[in-house]
This record gives sequence, structure tokens and C-alpha cells, in this order.
Amino acid sequence: MKNSTFVAVIIFVLVPVTARADDPPNTKDVALVQACLKSKKPGSASLEGCIESVYRPCIGKNENAKSPGEIMDCLRREKLVWDQMLNTAFRTLREGLDEDQRTKLRDMQRSWVETRDKTCAFYYDYFEGTMANPMIANCDNRETARRAIFLMGFADDMAGRVDRKQR
Repeated sequence: MKNSTFVAVIIFVLVPVTARADDPPNTKDVALVQACLKSKKPGSASLEGCIESVYRPCIGKNENAKSPGEIMDCLRREKLVWDQMLNTAFRTLREGLDEDQRTKLRDMQRSWVETRDKTCAFYYDYFEGTMANPMIANCDNRETARRAIFLMGFADDMAGRVDRKQR
């Protein structure tokens, strides 16, 4: 019993903690992405330049020297930020829509999730091996970020409409 407890403690200490989908994003990571977005022209393609703004400093200068697990963990850390921003934008947008538009927004989002998942899974189908896993994580992060930026444009427009109505 003592040996198994000791082994469990060693594994817990030595295995890096990875970001999981249900974890909240790191506040420093959120601030990094938000600062990048604020430095860009709103509604422009330049916002996509903020993709990998958490990943790059996380992974360091020599990406090739990192293990696939380290690469995936850095990408997952960033995806948590984009996922939170996507969900916030979705809720903001949904609140300003009528019932018919809400249904269409929900259906559109469900379709996008399915497309993202199939698109990113194709890396494994194509490369047929574990080398695809970091590519899948990169795809998942990139597509989630792009979707967040897309929905944030609508949410910002919706917020502007609400502000104009309240004046």
C-alpha cells in the first residue's frame, strides 16, 4: 500500500498538468489575447493575428525541441481563452435576437461545431498516427479563435445597437 501511494504521489508531481476543456482559462492568458485584440482594428482580418498569442510565448523559441504533449498543452491553454470569448460573444448576441433568430443562431453554431470537429479530426485520418495530435490541437485552437472573432463582431454590433436604442 505504501509503495502504490508513493508511486501515485510521484506521478502526480512529475506529470505536467494539462489544460482541460472544463478548466477556466488562466487570467494572464486572457489578458494577453485581449491586449492583442485591442491593438488591432476592430472587425478586420488583422484580428486573426492574435491567434497563437498565448501559444507562442508558452512554447518558446524552439517549437521543434518540445514534445507533442507540451505543444498540445500550450495550444489547449490558448483554446480555453478563445472558447470563453466565443461563449461570451454567443450569449451577448443571443440575448439581443428575437426567437426565430436565436433558433437560427443555435443551429448555425451546432453546424459549426460539427464542421470544426470533422475538419480537425481529418488530420488524424490523413496522417494516421500520433504526429497528427498536435496538428489537431492547432486546428481546434485556430478554428475556435476564428469563430470567436466572427461572433465577437456580431456581439459588438449588437451591443452598439442596444446602446443606440438606450439613448
